[in-house]
Amino acid sequence: MEKINFDEYKGLWVYAEQRDGILMNVALELLGAGRGLADILGVPLSALLLGNRTDEIAKQLIHFGADQVYVVDHPLLKQYEVNLYTKAIASAIEKYRPEIMLFGATFIGRELAPRLATRLQVGLSADCTELAIDQENRLLVQTKPAFGGNVMAKIIIPNHRPQMATVRPNVMKRLEPQTSRTGQIIHINDVSLQAEDILTKVIDIVKDAESSVNLQEAKIIVAGGFGLGKAENFSLIRELANVLGGAVGASRAVVDADWISSYHLVGQTGKTVQPKLYIACGISGCIQHIVGMQSSEVIIAINKDPNAPIFNIATYGIVGDLTEIVPAITKVFKENLGK
Repeated sequence: MEKINFDEYKGLWVYAEQRDGILMNVALELLGAGRGLADILGVPLSALLLGNRTDEIAKQLIHFGADQVYVVDHPLLKQYEVNLYTKAIASAIEKYRPEIMLFGATFIGRELAPRLATRLQVGLSADCTELAIDQENRLLVQTKPAFGGNVMAKIIIPNHRPQMATVRPNVMKRLEPQTSRTGQIIHINDVSLQAEDILTKVIDIVKDAESSVNLQEAKIIVAGGFGLGKAENFSLIRELANVLGGAVGASRAVVDADWISSYHLVGQTGKTVQPKLYIACGISGCIQHIVGMQSSEVIIAINKDPNAPIFNIATYGIVGDLTEIVPAITKVFKENLGK
């Protein structure tokens, strides 16, 4: 194995994912987690930002904890294109050599990080739920669920740099913004990007109602499982969610049964959510679902089976027929909320 000089790699970087000029929450969550890790290592916390006309986003990153923001600003980066973004990020990493590079486990982060790891010939841990520092060996300890969530694996990357990981959204706490914070904005102008590098061209963007579901931003989620009995009963879930101003979630079983689209999936293979209120209707509570919603502030479980595992993590549990209970709850909320 080729030996590398670890002394040449310093600093903790976070990929600041933005879409259409809007910074994604997961970038702020990574800054929140990265702040403590960088302080332990005694290095700056930096954000890497790609896009076009990103000055205001760069300032926002500093307000949320970044000491430095490395910016690759180019007209070709206005819309995400995997080959251009991979080339730009790889160039920045090779030039400035951070010892740690973190990505959000979004569909963009999950596409970018493996390509970069292959290009840079480094290790990568995916879908981490916890990060820590082994101070003695100056290693990033990356924790992630394995074997269907039955084991929490701790992973280190001792022989390569940077140490890379993707982190699930809604598992890290973002810091409160401080508008008085100052930092350094560093423009990287020597990345060679050309139209010929584009492998795919976006002709048009069409958003349907299903794909616009944003469970990870929802404050209230009403989720349905196989206990609904049939796909038509999802109308009960949607009605309650509409009354509460919330989003509709689902378990793996009902998505696999084609009762609802995968955009609504909560769990290990779906979205990780952290709403203020999560109402689980007819969801038994297998570990794959629980790892995606257990950080909710208040969990209300409705299930016929009093021994359903979901009751072990529920704040409040209701044992009974959800086809009777959910409409009754909806009626009460309608009356009290004037809807």
